[in-house]
Amino acid sequence: VKCSTFDPFRFIIKGSLAGAAVYVAYDQGLLGSGTQGAEALRKAQAALPPAIQEWTSYLGWEVRAVQLPPTPEFDFSPSDSWNKGVQRVMSALSVAPTRACEYTVEGWKYVKDLIK
Repeated sequence: VKCSTFDPFRFIIKGSLAGAAVYVAYDQGLLGSGTQGAEALRKAQAALPPAIQEWTSYLGWEVRAVQLPPTPEFDFSPSDSWNKGVQRVMSALSVAPTRACEYTVEGWKYVKDLIK
């Protein structure tokens, strides 16, 4: 039975998409300091309404600016929260190979103890 999860073509495509997403996030400053993340958020907030107008006019939908809800006001910094989340994920990914090796060694020891 062939497992499609390990199909090399799919693996390459998924890896390329993940790499591109990380590159774009880095290029936009989302993986940098909190001020870089806040600046990227401001740029996205400024670019979003014109992009929505452009796509809705392209698709033939009529959307008035009044119909769009206003951007909610946050009493916390989303850029700080985002950066903390990104740092946690990157930290977990950086120790993943070491942890995988440790768990593999523990698993082999357990199996060897069962066989004895």
